[in-house]
Amino acid sequence: MGQGQHRIKGLESVDPLSVPLPHGTEVITRVARVSGERRIPQGMIGRVVRARDGGLDVQITGVGELWYAREELVPRKPGQVQFALRRAAAWEALQPCVVLEATVGSRAWGLAHEGSDTDLRGAFALPLSWTWGLGEIPRDLVSADGSATYWEYRKAIDQALRADPNTLELLFVPSARPRDVLGEWLLAERDAFVSRNIFGSFGRYALSQLHKLSSSQRLAEHRDLVLDWLCEEPTPDLDEVARRLAQHSPRQAPTPEDGILAAKTYIKQLYRSLSDQGLIEANDFAALTRYARGGGRRPPDARELRPKNAYNLLRLIALATGWLRDGAPTFEATGALRERLLDIKHGRVALDEVLRDAEALAPELEAARDQSPLPEHPDSARADRLLRRVGEELARRWVLKEPGAWGRDAPEAPSYAGSEPAQEEPT
Repeated sequence: MGQGQHRIKGLESVDPLSVPLPHGTEVITRVARVSGERRIPQGMIGRVVRARDGGLDVQITGVGELWYAREELVPRKPGQVQFALRRAAAWEALQPCVVLEATVGSRAWGLAHEGSDTDLRGAFALPLSWTWGLGEIPRDLVSADGSATYWEYRKAIDQALRADPNTLELLFVPSARPRDVLGEWLLAERDAFVSRNIFGSFGRYALSQLHKLSSSQRLAEHRDLVLDWLCEEPTPDLDEVARRLAQHSPRQAPTPEDGILAAKTYIKQLYRSLSDQGLIEANDFAALTRYARGGGRRPPDARELRPKNAYNLLRLIALATGWLRDGAPTFEATGALRERLLDIKHGRVALDEVLRDAEALAPELEAARDQSPLPEHPDSARADRLLRRVGEELARRWVLKEPGAWGRDAPEAPSYAGSEPAQEEPT
């Protein structure tokens, strides 16, 4: 059989070259590619990041994004075939069941440019017949390119009660537009989901993620230093590289010996990682040295690591502070904050500076929480009454066979296909 083509028990009739490959799907490449001066062999594992020009952009670790035609890719795992088929079928069948939709992301934040994507979020309600039987109930509808996501009504409420930023954004952005009275009911009750929990789910979460991004960048900077040192004449040995790295590292060690040991551990992790990515031929220091001196393709320079979501994390902290302080959200960034966020988005601000900006906002965030007019907890009882009301309405439309997606014109529920997971057969 061809590269990556498995015979899957229960899915023998499914062509792995034709199933949808939604955003995030792990795939195996069936052809070789040339990227710069490097040949990327077939059989590489990657992840779909977007659909474009009749094919797909695939992120391959240690290589970057490469474009492949659809027939040049197959899903990596049998379960992904099933998942892709279910997801595509649910998307097609349940689009008429969307009850609420909003434009979110940079276009809602006032940070979009001409080429920015349009991101949609929303909620849908399942026809009554879809909730019966043993079949798994769809909890998400996601477009093939990942730009549109809708949550099942109950899931949207559960997420909102946890103060999930994406869900609260859906409910409160000015662009939120109901498609049915069920969507109107959800918007009418949106205040029930707002509480001081925003402090943790927005503010503290964003701070912790920025710390992780900053740490990742420092590790990348260390990698670049090590590779540069290995290009020197004469080439330094492992002990010398570790000694230099220990002096450079901002992390304080109990003793100089402990610092050198930690540096050696990092260097070993580095060549193990490069070996796992297929960038060096062996998991050892000698292979790392040959790689550094060979002029081959390297992972992105640390200076190129401008995490796309860094500006959004800073925006989340500012949004949480204002919401806690004022009792109402302002999603569109304006004035000096907007200019700063755009500078971050366009890579004009170092990540460490973004982290310092965020930490400078932390006292104001905490003060806003302490003095906030928002309730301590969301109103779960009110959310429960909403869910019961929606359930009764869906049952009424189904029983009376009213016109529309939840009554007479409801999409047919998928039949139960059995509980055994798909298994690969030996080839």
